[in-house]
Amino acid sequence: MPEGKIIKALSGFYYVLDGHQIIQCRGRGVFRKNKITPLVGDSVVYQAENEREGYIMEVYERKNELIRPPIANVDQAILVFSAKEPDFSSILLDRFLVIIESNEINPIICITKMDLLTDEERLKLSDFVNDYRKIGYEITLSSSKTEEGLDKLLPHIKGKISVFAGQSGVGKSSLLNAIKPDLELKTSHISSHLGRGKHTTRHVELIDIENGLVADTPGFSALEFDTLEAEYLSNCFPEMAALRNDCKFRGCLHLNEPKCAVKDAVANEEIPRYRYDHYLQFLQEIKDRKPRY
Repeated sequence: MPEGKIIKALSGFYYVLDGHQIIQCRGRGVFRKNKITPLVGDSVVYQAENEREGYIMEVYERKNELIRPPIANVDQAILVFSAKEPDFSSILLDRFLVIIESNEINPIICITKMDLLTDEERLKLSDFVNDYRKIGYEITLSSSKTEEGLDKLLPHIKGKISVFAGQSGVGKSSLLNAIKPDLELKTSHISSHLGRGKHTTRHVELIDIENGLVADTPGFSALEFDTLEAEYLSNCFPEMAALRNDCKFRGCLHLNEPKCAVKDAVANEEIPRYRYDHYLQFLQEIKDRKPRY
């Protein structure tokens, strides 16, 4: 049977890319019975009734999957954050990073709308950029209007499945339009009252860009740590994970334990205080989470 990759899911139909052709498929009834939901990014076996229509017969095992946005087999997540309108938020970035790290997906940080910053604001933002680069994160600074940084972002996209994710209104669709103008993705203006944009992307779809597949995903502003356990949280902070074996106690949560290497690193300004504060906030959220039955 032929095989392909789901590049779009919409209204109960799955659009499977096989070579240069796209076949509109439905899922088998047994999928619903077995609680299997095909996702964009899935490698599948399908059976075609004709050149245009068919059924998905089998979904291959996934290497990873995200719930929001619903997508599978992602190589990397390009986290798009605006420098302004809305203002850059380190705590929201850290929240995204934890979700991506917990799914073992490589994150790349892309800060957009750099053209809106004054020289003073650029200097302030550079402190954050230097902190994240020191941790080991790849960061590109970009502008859809001036095309700043697009040449540095493109090499990351080639030959990979990338998900563009970030808060609503930060310019994900504008950035993709700047990279590939013929996309003509819908964009929205920021609400001056709420400081955020309306959702302009309604479904997940993989788009062919620079010989890679890129997902423009619905924006979202709330991220919960639904399945992440407290003991694993520090693994999602690379600078803390690197010190894990230097703490006196195994399974140290870096709270009140004596001889904690992470707390020492914070005190010595080797780990940014705000990163540690975010860690503590996330840890408390996980502890306060209602148990699942």
